[in-house]
Amino acid sequence: MRFGIDSDKNYMKYRINNFLSTSNREIKDISKAWLAISIAFGIVLGGLTLKFFTAFVISAIAVGLGFLLHELSHKFFAQKYGYRAEFRSFDEMLFLAVIMSFFGFVIAAPGAVMIFSNVIDKRKNGIISVAGPIMNILLALLFLLLTFGFTGSLNNLNLHIGNILELNLGLAILSIGFLVNSWLALFNMIPFWLFDGAKVFRWNKIVYFTVVIISAFLVFFV
Repeated sequence: MRFGIDSDKNYMKYRINNFLSTSNREIKDISKAWLAISIAFGIVLGGLTLKFFTAFVISAIAVGLGFLLHELSHKFFAQKYGYRAEFRSFDEMLFLAVIMSFFGFVIAAPGAVMIFSNVIDKRKNGIISVAGPIMNILLALLFLLLTFGFTGSLNNLNLHIGNILELNLGLAILSIGFLVNSWLALFNMIPFWLFDGAKVFRWNKIVYFTVVIISAFLVFFV
């Protein structure tokens, strides 16, 4: 989530309901970010082998969905509070993510929701910020419950990433979806710089530590 000035007035806007809106530019940026992140993680998980195609599908659902729903949760609450907010992709970072994936890791900063306002109070800023990590926690719990529902155990969550790809497609998606979303929730709660955690910590420390404890439990103890 970032603050900025909307300098591009030449794009089509669409109103979805009384407060939520999007535009052709936002849809294009979301599509670019989703595709690039899916390719990057697909290369890291599957390499340049036949496994890449399976890894790409897994990444598009488990990883791309986690990143983008995180950002769109910020957007939802920002627009609910009356702020103009849209997702903008960071094209240079998307290119870098794909390039770095050939070296076995991903620098994942696909973009951010831009809030076009110079003034926002601490409480609203905190709620908008915590919406992203909470979405990742909810996704992680959903993947966790579905994993247990289909297998009756959570043993697959302890497998090495390479071994997870050997599972059937549905179970691999659930496993990686849980792992990625748990880490995303915890990582974004870092309480400094531009991370969501910094704004949540300034707003409400009880909310901050609650989210940190839940995400840390999912990462380290499940």
